[in-house]
Amino acid sequence: MPSQTGQVMSEVSSTSGDAHSQQLPGDEGSCASDKPAKHAEDASACCPSERKRDWLLWICGSIVALGYATHLIIAQGILPDTVWHFSHAIFEFLNTMWWGLVLGIVFVGILNRVPRELVMGVLGRKDGLGGILRATGAGLLLDLCSHGILLVGMKLYERGASLGQTMAFLIASPWNSISLTIILVALIGIKWTLVFIALSGVIAIFSGMIFEKLVAAGALPDNPHRAQMGEPVDFWKTLKAQWSGITWSPSLFRNIIVDGFSESRMILRWVFLGIVLAGLIRVSMTTDTFTAYFGPTLFGLAMTLVVTTIIEVCSEGSSPIAADLLTRASAPGNAFTFLMAGAATDYTEIMGLKERTGSWKIALFLPLVTVPQVLLLGYILNMVG
Repeated sequence: MPSQTGQVMSEVSSTSGDAHSQQLPGDEGSCASDKPAKHAEDASACCPSERKRDWLLWICGSIVALGYATHLIIAQGILPDTVWHFSHAIFEFLNTMWWGLVLGIVFVGILNRVPRELVMGVLGRKDGLGGILRATGAGLLLDLCSHGILLVGMKLYERGASLGQTMAFLIASPWNSISLTIILVALIGIKWTLVFIALSGVIAIFSGMIFEKLVAAGALPDNPHRAQMGEPVDFWKTLKAQWSGITWSPSLFRNIIVDGFSESRMILRWVFLGIVLAGLIRVSMTTDTFTAYFGPTLFGLAMTLVVTTIIEVCSEGSSPIAADLLTRASAPGNAFTFLMAGAATDYTEIMGLKERTGSWKIALFLPLVTVPQVLLLGYILNMVG
């Protein structure tokens, strides 16, 4: 990396007070590399270890590959109807989303070279709406799963981000990464994807402001690390240094693809699991039954909330199921609820918040503040969709 970039990154390190802040996302395997040892177990629940075989990826990937091949090779009527319909569901999902997966892998490879400080530098020190907007923007930019984003969010909290900024970052980020956004476009179309992203941003901003007000009123404790936060990173200076340090060559593009495949294991494992779960739902419930339980009604919305609270699926695995809620059940509000409420009620996120902030009130206020907003917007989407 050129000396100019090194100088900027040294300045980043000195302002953050964290020796690990100079690492690029590629050095951390899509999960925060500077996580404490006591959080390694939480991270492993989402991000596969480099030292262990990722059984979830191999098992679900093999099922998806076998199901796709079965549909191509074996005609209907030879296998039991349940098996054929399951393979047909996998065939449809992959044919719909393959280009999204490919583009997602490419973008992961590109973002692998963007220093996390470039995103974190967006936050700044100012409280209020401006700080909440910057935190929401940073959450939308980072390409991490819902569990990986928790580790980064808690690092922001330790570096002095306000509670409102931390919450806005966590709420905006889980399924709004660039790679997953592309997959959602492939599954549900660009219109609904943009609507979902916009509404999730609204919830993140509004929730961040609520947490700021609760802290100001003394109802929730303030971040004790606020006094330790250094000066914000110069975003444009860092961006300019990174851009000028790029050496354009065929090896760069090759490495982007290779890194994209390597870093996308975390995405692919959950996408494949989501496809398997969506296929099982299709063979176990007819369209009429599925619509009756998860259609655009108050009962369907409530059932969706119950299911997304119970199922512990990372954000990438939620997308195929959410797509079925929109396309088969004609319930865009339920699809939005499944994506948003799944992260807001995730027990890993709630427990992680409690441990890092030391406050049960902060942890429990995450679902208390966000879920009512999600349900209200979900209901409105069902009515107008």
